[in-house]
Amino acid sequence: MKNIIITGGAGFIGSHVVREFVKNNPETTIINLDALTYAGNLENLKDIENEPNYVFEKADITKPEELRKVFEKYNPDAVVHLAAESHVDRSITDPMAFINTNVNGTANLLNLCKEFWTLNPDHTHGRFPDEKRTNLFYHVSTDEVYGSLGETGFFLETTAYDPQSPYSASKAASDHLVRAYGNTYGMPFIISNCSNNYGPNHFPEKLIPLCISNIINEKPLPIYGDGKYTRDWLFVIDHAKGIHQIFNEAKTGETYNIGGFNEWQNIDLVRELIKQMDAKLGREEGYSEKLITFVKDRPGHDKRYAIDATKLNKDLGWKPSVTFEEGLAKTIDWYLENKEWLEHVTSGDYQKYYEKQYH
Repeated sequence: MKNIIITGGAGFIGSHVVREFVKNNPETTIINLDALTYAGNLENLKDIENEPNYVFEKADITKPEELRKVFEKYNPDAVVHLAAESHVDRSITDPMAFINTNVNGTANLLNLCKEFWTLNPDHTHGRFPDEKRTNLFYHVSTDEVYGSLGETGFFLETTAYDPQSPYSASKAASDHLVRAYGNTYGMPFIISNCSNNYGPNHFPEKLIPLCISNIINEKPLPIYGDGKYTRDWLFVIDHAKGIHQIFNEAKTGETYNIGGFNEWQNIDLVRELIKQMDAKLGREEGYSEKLITFVKDRPGHDKRYAIDATKLNKDLGWKPSVTFEEGLAKTIDWYLENKEWLEHVTSGDYQKYYEKQYH
């Protein structure tokens, strides 16, 4: 493939995916398509911005005319779609933004792919013989589409969808759209659903980077409810490597769960962060425990997520490369070494700069 568009490539997960593709596909042009909204930050990609196979295009997936210009310029062979509104709390206060970006934006991309690619409706479910696949729409999604688990069990690729928040409902709708275009038009597609990610460059509205920032600044650590909500955590670089491997090796029409086999209750996770950070900051053990602040629960809060990634391991041999403790230590070290990045993100300086650059 000559040209691959990666949407949302300036975001947290997207920037790591762009880096993985740029470094491992030297003969392919990687087009980072991003609207540079509040969570999009080109500083995440400073280390590769001058690579000969990397280009950036500022475009909004909710605006078909902007997308069309990029498609006409590059005539992409594949799209890896990560651009999304992703913060559950924001979806509760502004659900229409999530519907517009996650549902309508995905539909805009699919329609352009349908127009620019030669599709064969006889290839039902988007399945193509491997030797004939010349295009691919890879849709990156979330485990939240499955809803909430009880104390036992895991999400499988066959688990019925049961989204509980406007965010997860919008992602579920986008998943269904991708499959519908595969079934109806022969669109070659792959979908992956991943558990919670953590790692460098994470925008500090999410739990781990928020707590790291607040521990540094001795601010309250807000914990919803009783703190016993459980999430499966995956180091973002392992996720990026998984996406790259699935893109290159998986059969079209498949769905893969990507998870860390790594469940933590929120309160235990925060205490692990406190333990590691107090040590790194030279503070007395347990010093930051006083910052823990239990807050009113949010509506529709799912109790437990846990992914079974056995299919991905069995089919392609993928598995996480770092333990949670190792990944957390790497993440904390990155934030401590990049306080300027954190200050720029929280102050909005970087956003003003890039708005000036690209307007």
